[in-house]
Amino acid sequence: MSDLTGNTKTNSLKGGSTETDHSKKSTDPAVQQMLEKAAREGIQTVWDRYQAMRPLCRFGETGLCCRHCLQGPCRINPLGREPRVGICGATADVIVIRGLDRAIAAGAAGHSGHAKHLAHTLKKAAEGRAPDYLVKDKEKLHSVARRLGIVTDGRPENEIALDVARAALADFHEKDTPVTWVTSVLPPDRLEVFSRHGLVPAGIDHEIAEVMHRTSMGCDADASNLLLGGLRCALGDLAGCYMATDLSDILFGTPSPVVTECNLGVLKAGAVNVAVHGHNPVLSDIIVLVAKEMEAEARAAGAQGINVVGICCTGNEVLMRHGISPCTHSVSQEMAIITGALDALVVDYQCIQPAVATVAECLGTTVITTMDMAKITGTTHVDFSEETAVENARQILRLAIESFTRRRGKPVEIPAMKKKVFAGFSVEAILSALGRLDAGDPLKPLIDHLTAGNIRGVCLFAGCNNVKVPQDYNFITTARKLLEQDVLVLASGCSAGALMRHGFMDPASVEELCGGGLKAVLTAIGEANGLGGPLPPVLHVGSCVDNSRAAALAVALAGRLGVDLDRLPVVASAAEAMHEKAVSIGAWAVALGLPTHVGVMLPVSGGPLVHRILTEEVKGLTGGYFILEPDPESATEKLLEAINERRAGLGLHY
Repeated sequence: MSDLTGNTKTNSLKGGSTETDHSKKSTDPAVQQMLEKAAREGIQTVWDRYQAMRPLCRFGETGLCCRHCLQGPCRINPLGREPRVGICGATADVIVIRGLDRAIAAGAAGHSGHAKHLAHTLKKAAEGRAPDYLVKDKEKLHSVARRLGIVTDGRPENEIALDVARAALADFHEKDTPVTWVTSVLPPDRLEVFSRHGLVPAGIDHEIAEVMHRTSMGCDADASNLLLGGLRCALGDLAGCYMATDLSDILFGTPSPVVTECNLGVLKAGAVNVAVHGHNPVLSDIIVLVAKEMEAEARAAGAQGINVVGICCTGNEVLMRHGISPCTHSVSQEMAIITGALDALVVDYQCIQPAVATVAECLGTTVITTMDMAKITGTTHVDFSEETAVENARQILRLAIESFTRRRGKPVEIPAMKKKVFAGFSVEAILSALGRLDAGDPLKPLIDHLTAGNIRGVCLFAGCNNVKVPQDYNFITTARKLLEQDVLVLASGCSAGALMRHGFMDPASVEELCGGGLKAVLTAIGEANGLGGPLPPVLHVGSCVDNSRAAALAVALAGRLGVDLDRLPVVASAAEAMHEKAVSIGAWAVALGLPTHVGVMLPVSGGPLVHRILTEEVKGLTGGYFILEPDPESATEKLLEAINERRAGLGLHY
């Protein structure tokens, strides 16, 4: 037993968990094998640290703690007893929604910081200051420029690119016009809803700063008003995501389908194994290209070559543009090191567990940080800049080769497990595939199948793994049931990683996983595109910022149907959400009008009014709402109910 703070916890911090049933930690057999190795060798993992932290603080879990000023910290009793307000008088609902708003702001800062980095890279490339970068997708550059109202006719590409980069950077501060990466990408009906409720963001950084201001001591103390501020900030996050996708496509190419393999079995004992980890493709894309040039150097060191693999969303970026194999994702990132075969872990930012430095010290992996704002004590830092990108990539790969020479001849344990992956479905790729069925109106086949009920609805899977859930369990349980019910599933980020590790992105799984209607649709599209069979059951749309691709597809569908987004049979699910970025994505999905499932409880249950607003009342403002449901079976039923409600609203039945 424990008090509300969990003060009686007695678990040891020593590594090598005493819990031997690793299936309770992860559903991935490759991860289970590495957990067994970690237990044998006394290596502490994220699951050990989670056990050591339990029981978790109830005040934190319910959102009822506040340390926004120096009079506290304050804690509201979640059992309804005293104290019921903070020292300043803030109620439980005010404390809860202030915490949620700050999570949204942090998530928006992550995605938009990623986008800002890409805008600076494009600007430097256009100005000739970053010669290792080029505009790889000229058509996308012109398309984005036209959408922003930038003149393209008769102008050189570097001038257009410079104007696009400047427009992107201008969207971060408050100016006379609202954020263009919101107003230029959403339909007029949705923008009218935003205008009516004061949700149109004035500037991305401006909205983040305003949330920090209004949630500080002595400012906004109205839960409903605070939620509106949070939603407006979340739309700044949407802008950051959309901008990052656009600029990445311009600089590195718009993805098209690729086929490769995933999971820890993609590591090679005799090669220099280099994992790129984090979120931004600015460096990783260069590393992939330079690695090919340095094969001879690796062979001279006794290796069979250089094997670049991916982890988390940096892995998704190089998967969908280069077919680089994803090694693992999110909560299991330490497992790649525990194989003993990983020579270098090259990280940029976001979702990188600081513990990788400690695990790497045990196994001999060189962890290389590359960003000034994301260093980790105990690792090697290479000061990356766009001006010297190729030179930096060579320096990093030479460190990896040196690490290999120290590892050569030592035993490794690479799980012999990998799955086929069919990935890289950008909106452009999806429309191109549908165009083989109707070149004049690519969306018509999708609409026809929705109308006929062959596709019941669409669900976007997003978010990370969370150590509180057996890894991938919620994702695969929910996806399996939705696919059986003919729901078309798109997946991004580490949710995509979860589903690909379990075969959901292998066309051969369609027969087992999909209902009859969906199977017929995927087969018709696949055969029309010369695949000789179906598309995979789940379509991989990219990294976490590429949730914008799903939003863009929904906008196109709504436009073709002549309805607003909140009438589409489209839902979203973050079945194992972990990061503040997932909170921000969920908030903008609700703002767009989507029923949005979160499979790990948000810290809002301590505020009954806030909980009711998020799950019920916000529907009256935007049409969207949160489904807070940790049980994946129940969550699936609620998502199907939401889809059926939308279908009925359109006069469609299933």
